[in-house]
Parts: sequence; structure tokens; C-alpha cells
Amino acid sequence: MPKPGDVILASVQFTDTNEVKVRPAVVLFEELGNIVIAGVTSNTKMKGIPLTKREGAIKDSVIKLNYIFTISNKMAGKIVLHLSNEKKQLIFEELSKRLSGLKTQ
Repeated sequence: MPKPGDVILASVQFTDTNEVKVRPAVVLFEELGNIVIAGVTSNTKMKGIPLTKREGAIKDSVIKLNYIFTISNKMAGKIVLHLSNEKKQLIFEELSKRLSGLKTQ
């Protein structure tokens, strides 16, 4: 079972087509047989958190925190790498900033 901070290969359906493709993604959390993930792209011109070959990525990539979705456990494939604690903290901080609008006083 993948854990938060694992980069996995996941079968995902793209929003603009009915096509399902295997793509890398970062596991954010798992609950009740579902895994919430953030997409990863090798298009380094896109906005997001950098993930480098030096960190273990196959290619220099970007973690896209604007591309979050839920997959079933059955759609989760091989674990490619485990993110460092520093990278996991950065993801947490960036997501917290984006969710701050939900916080009530």
C-alpha cells in the first residue's frame, strides 16, 4: 500500500478525454480504499513543485498541486520513489496555503 509522499505510477482518467493512461503521481493520503494523489509532469515549464533526477525522479519533473484527484487502490501501481521529508513538508505548506480560504476565524 502506497504511503503519503510516495511517487507511484497510477492509472488516471484525464478530464478532457475518456482515455486512461499510466502517469506518475504523488500520494497525498489514503482512506477507505481510495488514494488522493497529485499529478506529476515532466513538462518543467508548468507551475508546481520541482522534482529532480537528483532526488530520484526518472526525469526532471513538476508536482502539480492544481491537479489533485482520487483513484481506487486498484489503480495504484508501482512505487517509483519516496519523497524526502523536506519535499513532503513543502507539499504540505503549499497545499495549506491554497486551502487557507476554507479556514474560519
